[in-house]
Amino acid sequence: MRNHRGDRKNLAQISLPKGVGPHAEKLFDAITQASTADQLNRAGGKAEGFVLGLESTKAIKSQVAESLYVAFDDAATERATELV
Repeated sequence: MRNHRGDRKNLAQISLPKGVGPHAEKLFDAITQASTADQLNRAGGKAEGFVLGLESTKAIKSQVAESLYVAFDDAATERATELV
């Protein structure tokens, strides 16, 4: 099993508006700590909605949104393989 700290470090390197980082980390943790596929799907959906909300309100640039989508998707893909 891979340590998720490296992934979290990548998440921390994304330039986010003040106050957004802790929410992103909480969503990331929900993904990486999901114990069932249903929990993983819910956590992934929340993370995607979070990024979409930030992007649609122009709180973050599209490049930042893409970086967040990739970080969350990579974490979800890895967690899914661990749950199998």
